[in-house]
Amino acid sequence: QEEGRVSPLLHGQFAEHLGSCVYGGLWVGEGSSIPNIRGYRKSAIDYLKALEVPVLRWPGGCFADDYHWREGIGKNRSKRVNISWGNYIEDNGFGTHEFIGLCRLIGAEPYLAGNVASGSPAEMRDWLEYCNYPAGSKLSDERAANDSPEPFKVKYWGVGNESWGCGGNMRPDYYGGLYRQFASFLHEM
Repeated sequence: QEEGRVSPLLHGQFAEHLGSCVYGGLWVGEGSSIPNIRGYRKSAIDYLKALEVPVLRWPGGCFADDYHWREGIGKNRSKRVNISWGNYIEDNGFGTHEFIGLCRLIGAEPYLAGNVASGSPAEMRDWLEYCNYPAGSKLSDERAANDSPEPFKVKYWGVGNESWGCGGNMRPDYYGGLYRQFASFLHEM
């Protein structure tokens, strides 16, 4: 006897900049000799499509709270040290547009995790506008100039990630206050 229904969205996945999950795993770049679809590893796309992933969260893990979205858009992307996983140089070759493209290829809803530990409410608010505002604002026009005139329509936004540990070692009451502050800037666009 059926007693209720579990939302398939509870069975989502995440993409983390740990080891070769993103670089070499999901993203190989368009010039790679590895078979790819516009830079995405073809075999990974095939497997993820078959899994029917309902929602995909990125950036995942500790990396989310040291990630600044502006560094992963446009032609000239910033390089920085990934302090969460091995101190390698993160070239930001896989950023917002690449993540949205991955979600579109596998049929998943994108879920973006905002940077609470080293970011700001304004940074997350701007990311929301960049992704979702249709046209006419400075940020939506910047998205269009970066080859994405249509809004991404991201429905799911996380306020931080692993905030109890590597995302800032926050106590519940401290994070609760930050959550309220960040969430107050997350409006539908």
